[in-house]
Amino acid sequence: MLDEPTGYELPPLGFDVKDRGYLAPVEDGSGVEVIVDPNSKRLQLLEPFAPWDGKNITGAKLLIKTKGKCTTDHISMAGPWLAYRGHLDNISNNCLIGAINAFNDKADEVYNPLNGAYESVPKVARMIKAAGEYSVVIGEENYGEGSSREHAAMEPRHLAVRAVIVKSFARIHETNLKKQGMLALTFANTADYDLIQEKDTFDIALDEFAPGQQMTVTVHHEDGTSNSFKVNHTYNASQIEWFEAGSALNLIKKQAE
Repeated sequence: MLDEPTGYELPPLGFDVKDRGYLAPVEDGSGVEVIVDPNSKRLQLLEPFAPWDGKNITGAKLLIKTKGKCTTDHISMAGPWLAYRGHLDNISNNCLIGAINAFNDKADEVYNPLNGAYESVPKVARMIKAAGEYSVVIGEENYGEGSSREHAAMEPRHLAVRAVIVKSFARIHETNLKKQGMLALTFANTADYDLIQEKDTFDIALDEFAPGQQMTVTVHHEDGTSNSFKVNHTYNASQIEWFEAGSALNLIKKQAE
């Protein structure tokens, strides 16, 4: 017969670890400066998103009308891109590159309203942003399904996408868009998805933005005609404050001050 094994249930000297891997924050962190190499490709300090300017959105460009399933991996791919999770501008180079363009059935090839060429989604978004304008993303059912990837909301926001209008959202992605100060809207009539043409511009009546109230979107077509339709949203009063402040973090900082 073997002897019954013996041993210590816990270390007799306690958990004597030289480096606990945790540094408690100082009581007053106002003087703490986080230094990041400006040439780093993997780390970048986040800049607060700009608050709402109080105006209706007018003339926003169509960035992409996605077709079929558009998961968070279509919006922000994983794999080698995860090396840039700490660098919002670099990881934004994967923004919507997996989404299928409804007008040509291709991924990462969309019409650029500024030069008439077909180019990658992030490139077009950056050009629209550099011109001081906004863009809009259109999608179908359960847009943003999959893992709750925060970058799938942060990247479009960083690239000046102001609104995402879809037939329906995956719940977590919808909330993530709200937290980043974006408009997450759904077609009141899903058939209105078919009204969107490749060279459209968008007006969104933000003076109608209130809990439980529909908003009006007007799309202007290349031939000079236009269509207006209603969109729904699920913002409560507090979440509308996120939008007005530019993001949920902006509002928390403002309230703390």
